[in-house]
Amino acid sequence: MAAPNPLIETLTLPYGEAAIARAAGVIDGGGCVAIPTETVYGLAADATNRDAVAGIYAAKGRPSFNPLIVHVTDRRAAEKIALFDRDARALADAFWPGPLTLVLPLRPEAEIAGIVTAGLDTVAIRVPQHRAMQALLAASGKPLAAPSANASGTISPTRAAHVAVSLHGRIPLIVDDGPTSGGIESTIVALGGNPRLLRPGPIPAEAIEREIGRWLSGGSEEIEAPGQLASHYAPTKPVRLDATERCADEWLIGFGAVTGNDTLSAAGDLIEAAAALFDALHRADDSDCAAIAVAPVPDKGIGVAINDRLRRAAHRP
Repeated sequence: MAAPNPLIETLTLPYGEAAIARAAGVIDGGGCVAIPTETVYGLAADATNRDAVAGIYAAKGRPSFNPLIVHVTDRRAAEKIALFDRDARALADAFWPGPLTLVLPLRPEAEIAGIVTAGLDTVAIRVPQHRAMQALLAASGKPLAAPSANASGTISPTRAAHVAVSLHGRIPLIVDDGPTSGGIESTIVALGGNPRLLRPGPIPAEAIEREIGRWLSGGSEEIEAPGQLASHYAPTKPVRLDATERCADEWLIGFGAVTGNDTLSAAGDLIEAAAALFDALHRADDSDCAAIAVAPVPDKGIGVAINDRLRRAAHRP
């Protein structure tokens, strides 16, 4: 992981015209900035500039075989970068702007830097809904590569303060527009041939299957998109799953009837739980307890995505 650079001052600005103008200036100069999306805070750079994207990998300490998601303003912009088939258009029309990433064949003439796709002939692309990311896309006039704005493998950031702790001294600017609403990263689907769910997220597989009229299969062991590493979104402390009570020196994150030091949702609401997940993991990791325990979460709807993140957080290489 890259060490903080004492020569880089990390400035946090509240969302507004001045912050977006400054962020667009950083992007134009080949730098990267932290910006909220509806899922988590992203670390954005010009996706057509190889050196700028290399700055993302350096700031995060991210392995270069792990591709990045390209964010664009709308479907028209996406179709200049990727080849869309009938399924892709149906899903884009149904769920964009929003937390769905499509992995599609990269157009040969697209100017996306090879480092963004990790050398693959496909590109992960989405149209975000959040006003801050949309404003930055419009102001910069560039497609933006933007993984989560945190050190690679650690808990994803849902607040500007999370970014500041993780990337202080590594990036010049954080645009603060409050906590993100979705709380977990986008659903990722690969199309072309047999459609595959590469990463569960806010949009459940069932909703995608209804739109395309076909079942989704699982992804392969090859890295085709972000979030597929076995150990990911991980606190520094060990994590025990499906806990119904707290053991000695554990911080228990509850759900529903299981109470603890914290809760994802006392009412058992899965959408509320998704929004609270990474925030709760950050608080647990910052606590004085030596380990973290998490109550069972139903494996249905967005609960599939919550459990995916929890399994990766609990995995120890």
